[in-house]
Amino acid sequence: MSTPTLSLPAPPAVSSEWALFLDVDGTLLDFADVPGDVAVDPGLIDVLAVLHGRLDGALALVSGRRLAQLDELFAPLKLPAVGLHGLERREDGHQERHPRPVALDQAVAWGRALAQRYPGARVEDKGTTIALHWRAAPDAEDLLRQYADSILIELPGYHLQHGNMVVELRPDGAHKGSAVVDLLAHPPFHGRRPVFVGDDLTDEHAFQAVCSHAGFGVLVGSRQPSAARYALHDPAAVRAWLEEGLDLA
Repeated sequence: MSTPTLSLPAPPAVSSEWALFLDVDGTLLDFADVPGDVAVDPGLIDVLAVLHGRLDGALALVSGRRLAQLDELFAPLKLPAVGLHGLERREDGHQERHPRPVALDQAVAWGRALAQRYPGARVEDKGTTIALHWRAAPDAEDLLRQYADSILIELPGYHLQHGNMVVELRPDGAHKGSAVVDLLAHPPFHGRRPVFVGDDLTDEHAFQAVCSHAGFGVLVGSRQPSAARYALHDPAAVRAWLEEGLDLA
């Protein structure tokens, strides 16, 4: 199958003046039907470790995963990171978490009962949020979307965030863009040109945030429209671009 033509140019080489923010699934890592099945090449961990040092610490992972999952995936690295699309954040060793409402327990139980009708469908309990996945069961999409709409009534202060073959119920307010802006207010990110690399609709807030701070976004894939200024084809292209950045001045 031919590779789709990108509508945006390739990004410039990584600069030592940047603050670099990296999405994980679909950006650094190839998707898996089950999020726990993704694989991290040890070579990527080495590249991230070197770039983190050369950027004086101004490299962060920004993900829908929990921070504990990120630390497990990228061990022994423990980078500055944003988890749950902004509901968890770690900088300088300090970690913040959003509280979990009691109503989520029943919502998870009901959702998992529904998902059993479609082998491969999955309801992921992230603590503060719920993610309903149908990547391995496309026929479950309508049911899971309808269920997500219905349980919003039981979760005031929550909204739906749509992604790539997933919908997530999450608290209002925090998102990847607001988390990036918060990080930019503090060392080692403050005063640097912010660059965000991501693939999904959930990354658009972050693209907009870095653009408003004299930076730019790099879209992974050919999805349009997007606030990103540059694009790379796929996670393999992202990993190659980062590795080339080891030669930055």
